[in-house]
Amino acid sequence: MAAGVLKVAIVHEVFHGPGSAEALGRRLREAREAGAELALLPELPLDPWVPASREARDQDAEPPGGERHRLMAEAAREAGIGVHGGAIVRDPAAGKRFNRGLLFDRQGELVGTYDKMHVPCEAGFWEADHYEPGETLPRPIDAFGMPLGMQICSDVQRPALPNVLGAMGAELILAPRATPATSYERWKTILRAIAVTSATYVISVNRPGPEGGAPIGGASVAVAPDGTVHSEATDPVTTLTLERAVVEQARRDYPGYLAVRADLYARAWAEVSRR
Repeated sequence: MAAGVLKVAIVHEVFHGPGSAEALGRRLREAREAGAELALLPELPLDPWVPASREARDQDAEPPGGERHRLMAEAAREAGIGVHGGAIVRDPAAGKRFNRGLLFDRQGELVGTYDKMHVPCEAGFWEADHYEPGETLPRPIDAFGMPLGMQICSDVQRPALPNVLGAMGAELILAPRATPATSYERWKTILRAIAVTSATYVISVNRPGPEGGAPIGGASVAVAPDGTVHSEATDPVTTLTLERAVVEQARRDYPGYLAVRADLYARAWAEVSRR
């Protein structure tokens, strides 16, 4: 990251089936050649959209450090670019499967993980049949010069944690998703609200089209800390420039400078949890 600037690439494409490893490598090289330091992939980018069906198959998941993990790590290392992806991971300690975000640096080293916490269960999105809600609180990860927080799809529809991530110092929130084109305006509204209320950049990379009867589609979107839509993308690769000075200005301006009443919020949530 040079002089307070981070260049990122939205990769609006998924990679599964024959030739998928080569296709991912080509897109990451394209992103790197465009100057990007970090490439952002959609939700579960190396799988077909398996929650379109209620059948949870063993081959859809892997242990920590499994095949999909290794493929993304190798692709990141060969292209010389950071990668945010994910996989369905069987956690041996918990004895459960999770939709796990995976963040790799440009050497292919794993520098962060996050398990999706809010799991839908409806036609085309039978996710609760495939993995459990995560239980580990996210924290900002400072591996690219701009501290970032990880969320996955439906997590942003409960925006308490994105706001906490901003208060903890995150300047960028990543939220890969798999959502219908018909709901895009609702998603854009909540993503803009999160950007304003957390004073962060927010980038949400969507899967590109329908799969298995699930009506997935619509743009990927990047939002600046003042709520301005930075980019709406359906091209395979779109490169963006993020500036730390923009985050700093948002935190000086209204509503960014308002106090974060963490103790008060904690008491309120504790009261909710007791009900």
